[in-house]
Formats: sequence, C-alpha cells, structure tokens
Amino acid sequence: MKILTIFLLLALTLLVTKKLFFSFSSQSPADYADTGPDFDLKKQLSGRILSEGLIYGPNGKMTNSFVAEMVGEWDGDKGTLSESFTYTNGRKQERKWYLMIVSENMFTATADDIVGTAQGVVSGSTVKLTYDIILPKEAGGYVLNATDWMYLTDNGVIMNKSEMRKFGIKVAELIATMRPNPAAQK
Repeated sequence: MKILTIFLLLALTLLVTKKLFFSFSSQSPADYADTGPDFDLKKQLSGRILSEGLIYGPNGKMTNSFVAEMVGEWDGDKGTLSESFTYTNGRKQERKWYLMIVSENMFTATADDIVGTAQGVVSGSTVKLTYDIILPKEAGGYVLNATDWMYLTDNGVIMNKSEMRKFGIKVAELIATMRPNPAAQK
C-alpha cells in the first residue's frame, strides 16, 4: 500500500510538472513581451480576413476543418469581428465578436456563444484570450474553457492555436491561420 501511495504521488507530481512547465498552458504573455512585430488589434483585426483551420478532438485526431471569412471594424476602442465559417462537414456558422480595448495591452470580448466576458492580453507579437464557450447543440451544447493564443508572424500572417477543456481535460484543439483576404484585394 505504501509503494502504491508513493507511485501515485510521483505520477501526480509528474503530471502537474508537465502541465506547469512543458505544455501549451505553461506560457504566459510575459514570455512574449519583447517579441516583434507588435500585435496591434486595430491593425491586425481590421478589414477582410481569411482564416483556414483544423479542429482536433480529444484523441488528437483531426475531426473537421474550416474556411472562415472575417471582417474587422473599429470605432475608437470598440471593434467587431464578424466571422462566417464553412466547415468540411457542410455546417455553416455565423459569429460576431465585440471587442473593447481597456488599456494599452488589455481588452475584453463578448459573443453570443461566450459565457460572460472573454479576457484578452496583448504582449509583443502575441494575443492571449481566455473565455468559456458554449458549443452548438449539434456538438453537445457543452460549456468549455477556451484559451486562444494568436502569434503575429513577420509577414503579417496570424497563427492561432486554441485549446478547449472540460474539467481541466483537453477535449478539443484548433490550429488556424488568419491573413488579409486576397479576394478582397482584387
């Protein structure tokens, strides 16, 4: 019994150590404070944006992919990001984020499928956004804890990685690109 207890404590310690120091959730905005180019919400999330992404389920296998056309608009420190998703399973989805810059590096966001208010931090070339999202009824209607990280590359493309968790367990992951929509340039 004593050996089992020691083994369980060691396993728990290894899991906590991995989560704190060697995983997606171990990063913080301070890690990216001196990175560039600087992420400017009003610049990077303005105009017509094209996003393409993959969605992974809890077993790590891709479950769906999408193309989204977005339009970002700003009036002072208030912005909207309208999103039109087309998924490979045929589903279509319309969403709209309402953004509010509250300080030099902090912002909030709301949307119809978000519980309460999302909290955002801009740091160097990154944005971290945390929120609780309600899945569509056809996906179970569950409320998941989401963490989005957006990384601005030197050529202006935004790389987005999101993790969604339920009771602390990762149940979905999203990887996407966001860039000015080339169709809008014509």
